[in-house]
Amino acid sequence: MSLHHEITQRDLRSSSGEIMDAVEHGTTFVVTRSGTPIGELVPLRRRQAVTRAQFARGSEQAPAVDLESFRAEADASVDGGVSDPYER
Repeated sequence: MSLHHEITQRDLRSSSGEIMDAVEHGTTFVVTRSGTPIGELVPLRRRQAVTRAQFARGSEQAPAVDLESFRAEADASVDGGVSDPYER
């Protein structure tokens, strides 16, 4: 869960090391100038492996796929069939 803090431009200049450490650990900052928000510092989302169990839990609420409709849409997107890209 990320935290959200408001900091001034002056705070950013004077405490940049500590602020960057906090961003690295999940804290989001809104930077203000004269009380007006001017930007955000947000942590980058790092890719994490998803286990099979996590994927299964996340997929439980996914809608069922109508295979006939899926195939029809896939065929329509090919627009005239599949060809060999190396054939000339």
